[in-house]
Amino acid sequence: MSGKRLLAVHAHPDDESSKGAATMAKYVAEGNRVKVVTCTDGCRGDILNPAMDRPGVLENIMAVRKEEMATAAAALGIEHEWLGYADSGLPQGDPLPPLPEGCFALQDSEKVCRELVRVIREFRPHVIVTYDENGGYPHPDHLKVHEVSMLAWAKAGDSDYAPEAGPAWTPLKLYYSHGFILQRMKLLQELLLDRGLPSPYELMIQRWEQNEADVMSRVTTQVECSAYFGQRAAALTAHATQIDPAGAFLASPVEDQQKVWPTEEFELARTRIEADLPEDDLFAGIDDTETLLSSSQGDTRD
Repeated sequence: MSGKRLLAVHAHPDDESSKGAATMAKYVAEGNRVKVVTCTDGCRGDILNPAMDRPGVLENIMAVRKEEMATAAAALGIEHEWLGYADSGLPQGDPLPPLPEGCFALQDSEKVCRELVRVIREFRPHVIVTYDENGGYPHPDHLKVHEVSMLAWAKAGDSDYAPEAGPAWTPLKLYYSHGFILQRMKLLQELLLDRGLPSPYELMIQRWEQNEADVMSRVTTQVECSAYFGQRAAALTAHATQIDPAGAFLASPVEDQQKVWPTEEFELARTRIEADLPEDDLFAGIDDTETLLSSSQGDTRD
């Protein structure tokens, strides 16, 4: 495998490190190009790591998070681009307050789609990774990412659409990333409890057990990427304002994660080529040459 391209569309800086990060690092190491486009600036993110709750951080949160993102991208070896919208924040309360004026979630989807189509046409990905219809979880920015990703998937290959965004390019496969697997969290918790250690997973497990949807029933593709879990941990650690070292993302050593769950999970949501499911490779079925693009079929999976 060489020279293929993957574009991951994310809502906030740090999302790329918690959803498919080791897979991206693996593909880069194998000679492919991987790019993350981050739609918002993360300006409304809370400081979730107590060690970072100190003077000067919140006041300069945008600059801090840009530096964190650059460090995480370097850890994974990926390319990166900001789309430049303001973080919408996660509304709290009953009733929910209105979203901030001018934020990403309130943007015109057609306008955002044209910007994302520009990114697609410039980078020319064979594969796009984004969020499912629930946004992974129902943050307004995640829901917006899903909406505009699906629009851009449909429009990027249409030469009549947004000609100012560059020559048309037709991606071949689109995946949803499924980063939170209940079975994985339970196995990691068991290891911690067996050693007499506290578990940070319990609340997440309870929350996911109450979710009627079985994520694993939607998974079509599991990528073995355990050799790159160290890079994933480094990328997570880079987002120091958002990732508490004592929290669920980093509580289990890399060796435990490699032992109990050596894969990352995805769902093939759209494809323009034949797919043989289940898969172990996001680039499965894509020829090394790019001649398939000029004769690509219509979607075969709705």
